[in-house]
Amino acid sequence: MIAIIDYDAGNLKSVEKALIYLGESCIVTRNRSEILNADKVILPGVGAFGEAMERLEHYGLVPVIQQAVSEGKPFLGICLGLQLMFESSEESPGVRGLSLLPGKIVKIPAESGLKIPHIGWNSLEFPKESRLFSDIEGEPYVYFVHSYYLQAADFSDVAATTEYGATIHAAVEHNNLYACQFHPEKSSHVGLAILKNFARMA
Repeated sequence: MIAIIDYDAGNLKSVEKALIYLGESCIVTRNRSEILNADKVILPGVGAFGEAMERLEHYGLVPVIQQAVSEGKPFLGICLGLQLMFESSEESPGVRGLSLLPGKIVKIPAESGLKIPHIGWNSLEFPKESRLFSDIEGEPYVYFVHSYYLQAADFSDVAATTEYGATIHAAVEHNNLYACQFHPEKSSHVGLAILKNFARMA
């Protein structure tokens, strides 16, 4: 069973539909017992960093997430979910993230001349082998919607990068922690393969 954390952040149904399409058992929930009894946990989300952290705290989900991670459950952050896993964001100064991994979220530089938010398909490069991208070859295209991006403090955590006005740390993998800045549930067959890889994690 995969628990999809519900904290009123949107994008839950598309993740749920993708998992159901793959034949995976999943539940959208904010119930502590359901999350902690699940085999794996997904933190999706779209929206603002500060408001999202406020909702996670309002629903009492921060300690639940921390416990699930400490117990070794495979944990996947998607888009805003990736950003929340880190320490801070320029979008919401003074707001502390979940701090599951070291790093910060910064704004895509306007001087790049590129449109912000970054909406569309970009190719990935893989600086290391990872379980999340197992059997995914070449430089696959995935779908992004974001104005802020991750600068991981430890590059060894970075599983994929893309270029959009800066080198964007597009995915991370560290022990039982996984995350994608892009939307695998909206990234066609490549995204479905990524979700399938996550669903197979022990």
